[in-house]
Amino acid sequence: MKSKTALITGASKGIGKEFARIHASKGDNLVLVARSGDQLILLKNELEAHYDNIQIELLIKDLTKPESGKEVFDELKEKNIQIDYLINNAGIGEFGLFVDSPWSRLEEMIDLNMKTLTHLCHLFLPEMMERKTGKIMNISSIAAFQPGPMMAVYFATKSYVLHLSEALNNEAKKSGVTVTAFCPGPTDTHFIKDSKMEKSNFMKKTKPASSHVVALAGYKAMMKSEAVSIYGLINKIIVFSVRLTPRKWVVTLSRKVQG
Repeated sequence: MKSKTALITGASKGIGKEFARIHASKGDNLVLVARSGDQLILLKNELEAHYDNIQIELLIKDLTKPESGKEVFDELKEKNIQIDYLINNAGIGEFGLFVDSPWSRLEEMIDLNMKTLTHLCHLFLPEMMERKTGKIMNISSIAAFQPGPMMAVYFATKSYVLHLSEALNNEAKKSGVTVTAFCPGPTDTHFIKDSKMEKSNFMKKTKPASSHVVALAGYKAMMKSEAVSIYGLINKIIVFSVRLTPRKWVVTLSRKVQG
């Protein structure tokens, strides 16, 4: 049986790296995309040392750039690499007041978390639907279910990812293709430091989940064709409670939790 190929963005660190390890352990070929070339090479060497029956393609790209998604698609076309699993994992955040956050950072967040993710779906989904096989997983967050003072743009981008994914799953499912919105909570990765989230009250009181355990849950959700998957019982309770809480209170409580 022909090996399947997984394209993973943000594959050099955190959950993305764990997705790569999981797919490699299943015998899947990999296309790993990130801007950290050195770390991608280290990961490639690690995986090739453990799994000698897979092929690994590295694409060093800054996915905040508007042309990056098309470049990824075109390069894979040139190499005749078919993508069976698209995992849109790359994303950035920023903790702090909206008015104090540099516009350059917010713009990058919007471009990466929403624009490039959407573009990659738009590029790869039609071919999957034509073949009547394929799976997409877009990494959202439990942040998607509420407004988020102190991380206003990040929460908004993840809400976009959730709703986009649910809609695309509905449109594609008759073809046999599924789109999963995976919604983890705080996870022990570089994201916490990069986004300055260690300053939030929430993170000071929360023990982040293991990146491997979270990635494994996401992989299983995608393979089960779940439309929306929330990792962890506490996170599910949080999301459920938001739905039951009067809307005018949700944003106030969110701000109090964040600090």
